[in-house]
Amino acid sequence: MTVIGVVGAGERRWRPSAPLDLTLTLSPHRRGGGDPAWRRTPDGAVWRTSRTPDGPATLRVTENGGEVRGQAWGPGAGWLLEQLPALLGADDDVDGFARLLSGLAGSRSDPATARTAAFVAGIAARSPGLRIGRTLRVFEALVPAVLEQKVVGREAWRAWKWLLRTYGEPAPGPAPSGMLVTPPPEVWMRVPSWDWHRAGAEAVRARTIVNAARHADKLEATGGGGRSAEADRLLRALPGIGVWTSAEVRQRAHGDPDAPSVGDYHLPSIVGWALTGRKTDDAGMLELLEPFRGHRHRVVRLIELTGMRPPARGPRMPARDYRSF
Repeated sequence: MTVIGVVGAGERRWRPSAPLDLTLTLSPHRRGGGDPAWRRTPDGAVWRTSRTPDGPATLRVTENGGEVRGQAWGPGAGWLLEQLPALLGADDDVDGFARLLSGLAGSRSDPATARTAAFVAGIAARSPGLRIGRTLRVFEALVPAVLEQKVVGREAWRAWKWLLRTYGEPAPGPAPSGMLVTPPPEVWMRVPSWDWHRAGAEAVRARTIVNAARHADKLEATGGGGRSAEADRLLRALPGIGVWTSAEVRQRAHGDPDAPSVGDYHLPSIVGWALTGRKTDDAGMLELLEPFRGHRHRVVRLIELTGMRPPARGPRMPARDYRSF
């Protein structure tokens, strides 16, 4: 790590052992268009902000010729650069996934599973740079996940942007205009009811976030590798946090490749359609994903990247603007 001339700033260069697609790997941390905490600039750089254990920081990541360059600013710059390989999936067991697929595709005892595994192997080969990385920041992933509960994405993302613009702080360093750092848990606990309403988040989601903020230290303590199961237990012990929200958090904070988002409005139909040509429900999705246990979330991500969707013949999930209630 080298200093680049600004207090609280640094740079790190890292060469992954396999192809890496920055946008695919980092896009799960983007919460809709115009997310104040995530940006991709025309030069190909991905910017994101984070509230680290050492304070707020801004990270800029680029890749050229197989080498990753990370630049960071702010009190938490050193922490972000130290965690850069983990963020980009350095610990992601892609070789284990390849071995799993090879074994399933070569199975003679279950032709249907073999065909499904061959299909998944094919779509994985089209996205060789996808990695499941981890931020190690649990509460940071929790707030937008709660905002996304039971509403369409654009409603949740609007609430996220409004709250960050109202309570966030400017991103350190030469970040693109408008970038902000999420406030600390103690600030989330002080957001008044009328501002939750202005953001479009009703009382249930507001209470869930405020209560989780009170337990943020315990949640962050699970941020190390291999502690996703512990995080799941702690998260689901909190009121308002179920299996879907826990999975969404652990996918990002823990880089858990086996945390499928059970309870999602669209995913079962998408997975069922891609793997069997028929829609299914959560139970059916889990049955289809069972041969890929250990990598079920990864398989879902790969399926989503294909763009395969069943015909839109049913009712759409309604947009509910809670600001008008």
